[in-house]
Amino acid sequence: MKTIKLFSLSLIAAITLNSCSDDDSSPEPIIEQEVITTINIELEDVDNPTNTATFLWSDSDGDGLEDLVNVDNLTANTTYSGAITFLNELENPAEDITQEILAEDEEHQIFYIPNTTLDLTTSYDDVDNVGNPVGLDFTLTTGDASNGVLTVFLIHEGNKFAEGASEGVLTDGVGGETDIEVNFDVNIED
Repeated sequence: MKTIKLFSLSLIAAITLNSCSDDDSSPEPIIEQEVITTINIELEDVDNPTNTATFLWSDSDGDGLEDLVNVDNLTANTTYSGAITFLNELENPAEDITQEILAEDEEHQIFYIPNTTLDLTTSYDDVDNVGNPVGLDFTLTTGDASNGVLTVFLIHEGNKFAEGASEGVLTDGVGGETDIEVNFDVNIED
């Protein structure tokens, strides 16, 4: 009988000890997604600085539905220097999310994806602390006259080492979370 009791106590002790984790690391903090109400893209012709264009997207109440999209026409066969800013205008004064992206540059990448009917390409002009692209500063080069959609993605904690990511190709291998995705209807004219 003593043997059964000792065996039972030993079994209970073993189960209890095994159920305790020896992993003392604390859980990853949950980082809430930033509210982005405004995206502003400024483009300047590198050969003619007076030739500029602005793409503006606004969601003034932060509900995810755009209130305003304004896109200036682009000139065919032109190279533009571009800069993008992200704001949360629900805050007073407006919160500059661009600064947070800069502070966490290794965790963010912006992708500029034209659909197949839009004759333009983009390339990165900025990099994070380890040399991977960010996309706050970029070059946009137009081809022949065309129109279509340019989709801008802000990806958080994606794999910047995924195939094509450094060239701005957004694939499943990049993964991460989409902080925001916005479509701009773009017209390139002669």
